[in-house]
Amino acid sequence: MVGVGWLVIMDDWLGRGGPGGAMLGFLGGTLLLLPVALTYARLVRAIPDAGAEIAYTERVFPRGVSFAAGWMMVLAYAIVCPWEAVAIGNLLARIVPAMNDIPLYTVAGKVITLPRLIAGLALTAGIGFLNYRGIRLSGRFQDIMTLGLLACFALFVVLGFARGSAGNVQPLFAPSGAFVSVLLVAQIVPYFMTGFDAIPKASEEARADLPTSTLSRMIILAIIAGGLFYVVVVGVVAWVYPWTDLVRQHLGTEAAFARAFGAEWIARLILAGALLSLFKIFNGSLVAATRLLYALGHRGMVHPSIGTVDQRFGTPSVSILLITLLTAAGAFFGDALLVPITEVGSAVGGIGWLAACLACIPLSRRGRDRPGVALAVTGAVVSVAIVLMKVIPAVPGSFRWAEWVALGSWCVLGLLLWRPLPLFPQRPHPASAGAN
Repeated sequence: MVGVGWLVIMDDWLGRGGPGGAMLGFLGGTLLLLPVALTYARLVRAIPDAGAEIAYTERVFPRGVSFAAGWMMVLAYAIVCPWEAVAIGNLLARIVPAMNDIPLYTVAGKVITLPRLIAGLALTAGIGFLNYRGIRLSGRFQDIMTLGLLACFALFVVLGFARGSAGNVQPLFAPSGAFVSVLLVAQIVPYFMTGFDAIPKASEEARADLPTSTLSRMIILAIIAGGLFYVVVVGVVAWVYPWTDLVRQHLGTEAAFARAFGAEWIARLILAGALLSLFKIFNGSLVAATRLLYALGHRGMVHPSIGTVDQRFGTPSVSILLITLLTAAGAFFGDALLVPITEVGSAVGGIGWLAACLACIPLSRRGRDRPGVALAVTGAVVSVAIVLMKVIPAVPGSFRWAEWVALGSWCVLGLLLWRPLPLFPQRPHPASAGAN
């Protein structure tokens, strides 16, 4: 959920809304997503299935709806992976300027250099191999990265608030005004908050003695912690360095701290935290995307070979290979990917959440769960709003041609791969895909 956007595109966030708009946008977005998260918390208790949205919707909707929901959520997670593969070069270039040497070509005015490209491809191969070797190894890696990030975050936040001043925060909002400032940031919150819904994707691979109620609590804690992280990090960056200068000079978070403190060590600390965060989010997104793709193959909604599980490591090997190759291909587009991916990720995440909430309504009615129905209806309304904000041209910050091309291409690919009826009878569902 917490990647490296807070470092590499902080100037975009503050440019959209200023510190007040960015903080209120993330806070408001988090609060609006709570009904969606609470709906997922109910669903994972009732249906602990790695297919998540696919499993929820197939109980109440036609097969095509279930496939569409799963396919959109595959994109919601898979699209994060090339973002991180590109961002690793961006981060390393802040430490080693030679990463900007040996230019190869340009995409949308952004130069792709050989060292950055190699770094992205190497990271992609490493994360793919880690996931192929088993979910437990991947899980331990995730825990270590998370703890390291929290330690770095706590230190630079304390130092930042002790060093800055209130004058740096003025004006509170971008020139577009308070309402538009908050709206422009709120639109991208779903992309950066995607992650709480990854927990159900690992529900089948959790310890046998782990109660599903624990998974439900983890979902709620994840979205609250993620929202607070973003609100605090925007606040501390604007507090420590004049945000208007940061936007005008296109500075990253670490550069703002380095100039405020007049020392490079604080920048190194922040970059270390960002690298840990990048590894964590890349690994988690690849896990979620591959489990969803595996679920589609397992159900025969795409070619059954995509649901293949490696006999030695118990991992969805074909799905991991496909997502790894997709990520590697995305790395060749460089920094030009960063902002468009953010926009598309918000919309497709909203589509998947909408499907899950709509499925929860009849499921809750069957169980006479009135609070569950109310939460699901609210979550569905929020999800519709998220999608409409991105697809209605009159709304500030809606899709441009690049985002429409990316989304349209994914939809066409889905139509080409979709199998309305399975070719073969569904194989028995393994206890877990990736138990080693």
